[in-house]
Parts: sequence; structure tokens; C-alpha cells
Amino acid sequence: MQNVIERILNLLAFLLTVHRPVSADEIRMTVAGYDQSSDEAFRRMFERDKDLLRQLGIPLELQATDGWEVEHGYVVPPDTYALDDPGLTDEERAALWLAAQVIRVGGQAAGSDALLKLGGAPGGGVVEPLAADLGAQSDILGDVFLAVAERRWIGFDYKSSRRQVAPYGLVHRRGHWYAVGPERSDLSVVKAFRLDRAGNVRLSEQAGQFERPRDFHASDSIPQAPWEAGAEDLIAEVVFDPDLAWWAKRQLSRRVEAKEDAAGALHASIPVANIDAFLAWILGFDDRAEIVGPPDLRALFVDRVRAE
Repeated sequence: MQNVIERILNLLAFLLTVHRPVSADEIRMTVAGYDQSSDEAFRRMFERDKDLLRQLGIPLELQATDGWEVEHGYVVPPDTYALDDPGLTDEERAALWLAAQVIRVGGQAAGSDALLKLGGAPGGGVVEPLAADLGAQSDILGDVFLAVAERRWIGFDYKSSRRQVAPYGLVHRRGHWYAVGPERSDLSVVKAFRLDRAGNVRLSEQAGQFERPRDFHASDSIPQAPWEAGAEDLIAEVVFDPDLAWWAKRQLSRRVEAKEDAAGALHASIPVANIDAFLAWILGFDDRAEIVGPPDLRALFVDRVRAE
């Protein structure tokens, strides 16, 4: 999969720098990754790569290479591909630089080239030690990304069994990547699979093998809060004091029903699947949050407070 990604990037870089339409033969002779293929293998590979570029939103066009329009070549028009200058302020560029530095993919910090194109980045060679690592499964991510983009089935070993999944989307949540979609055995149930637990990933040969439901959001299939992942199934009724209602709302998922009363207190009905994680979170509000139901959960919380 790494070879596919490198070939796609090489093709895009070539098309963006050559500044003219180029034929398929010239691409085959120039772009790394195509030169060792037979005629038929190159045709299939190039068609697949063109489709992938277009699915990624890159405007790959076929234009005449001469005034007589006898020969045609491929080009990515800079005026339709490049973004307009967003007109960022110095403060906004500094915020982007900080965000790029604290995010890691496989432990590697983002480069500064993109920020330089947006008008420069703050100087200094020291990188802060605190960062969020977005995972190191680069090969698996590439396979699953391609499967999502081209709607290919993926097979992988997961929890001692072989799974066949229609990947509707990719989600990163709390340090892990998840493939979200139904298994071939039951298309009505959408599941989430942690990619660091998947092995021997294989993609189907053909693309377009399933349809993603309209208005589907992959993130809805992953628990957004730690207390939403577990074996329990109850609804906690909680009242948050007005001065911390804003903070509570920022941490509640879309599954929560919440409303403010006239005094500004937040009344929330919170699905709980992991009681320990939920009580630990509520304890963080000190005396600014009260569990009003169900009675068993309230009693358990009172016992937990008394034990602190």
C-alpha cells in the first residue's frame, strides 16, 4: 500500500510542476512507480490512480497538447486546484503552527512547508514535548483509506476470526483508529473495529462493491465519551450548576438529551455503559454536579464520595 501512496503523490507532484498537459506515455516514462509495468498493467494501474485522484477532489483534466487538438494529455489546472489565500493574521498562523507541532502521526511531527505557503511560521527550532500521537499503523491506514474511498470490501483477522467488512469510514478516537462499517454477514449492523487489533488486511479486487448510506457519520458509531463504552445500559439523570454548565455541555456527546432551566442549571440525561468511568468524571465537578437518578446510581456515587 505504501507503494500506491508514493506513486499517487509522485503523479500529483509531476502534474503540478510540469505546467502543461502530458500524455499517458510520458507519465509512464517519467513518474516513478509506472516504468516497470507491462502495457496492460500500466493501463489498469493508471486508470485506478486517476479515479482515486478524482475521488480525492483533485481536478484531473484531459486537454489538447497542441493547437490542432490531435494529441491530448492530463493536467491539474492550478487555478482550480490551489486554494485562495485565506488571508490569515499573524495570530492565526501562530495557532496553526502550534496545532501542527503538537500533532503526531506515528510519532512524527508535521512539516512546516504547508505553513510557509500560508504566509510563514514562527521561528525557533525547539519543539514542545507535549503532543498527541495519531497512531503509527501507516500501512493499515493506507489500505483502509483506499477501501473507504473506492468502496472495496476489506478482510482482516480480528479477535480470533476472519472478518469481511464494508468500510463506510475511518475515525480516530482517544489515540486509536477505527474502521466503521457492517460485516458481510449482517449489513444492517454497523460496527467499529480498532485497526491496531486487525491483522492480515486484504482489499477486494473490485471497487464500488457497496453503497454508503446517505447522511452516514462514521463518528456516531464510536463512543465519544469513556463512560459510553462498556457493558452497562442505563440513563443517568444529572444536574450541573449554572457556573459549570458550559463545561459539562462541551463534554457531552450527541446521544445526551440536555436542557437548561431558568436559572442556567443544565439537566442532562446521559447514557452510561461504564459506571466507574462515569462516576470518576462526575467527581471532577466536585459539588457542582448532582446525580438525581436512578436511585441505585445515586447511592453508589454517594458511597464513592464518602470513600474519597
